[in-house]
Amino acid sequence: QVQLVESGGGSVQAGGSLRLSCVVFRDTYRDYCMAWFRQVPGKEREGVATINPGGGTIYYVDSLQGRFTISLDNVKNTLYLQMNNLKPEDTAMYYCAADSRAAVCFGSRWSASEYYYWGQGTQVTVSS
Repeated sequence: QVQLVESGGGSVQAGGSLRLSCVVFRDTYRDYCMAWFRQVPGKEREGVATINPGGGTIYYVDSLQGRFTISLDNVKNTLYLQMNNLKPEDTAMYYCAADSRAAVCFGSRWSASEYYYWGQGTQVTVSS
């Protein structure tokens, strides 16, 4: 069983920064791939960044690379998303997700519907 708890969202002006955190609570040791997704009302949940099990290879959506940085602290069991130079179009609910299956981690990493575990989300609002 895995529980994901996000925090760190808020309201900032364009050009500002936020760091989102996702604490991973689990009752068994298993490597999970993890990801950040975001969603605005009326649209599908879209991938932002993913990281392979154990903090391996990192992937970003092309449009966000350079502004967003995903990282994993295995000691603190916490996934982070550092967001810099935020833009109004970054306004969304941000979710962290986790899965242990190879088919998801290495095959469907951008498919929100494939991830088994989700956090409750944290709202990010960027004003112009």
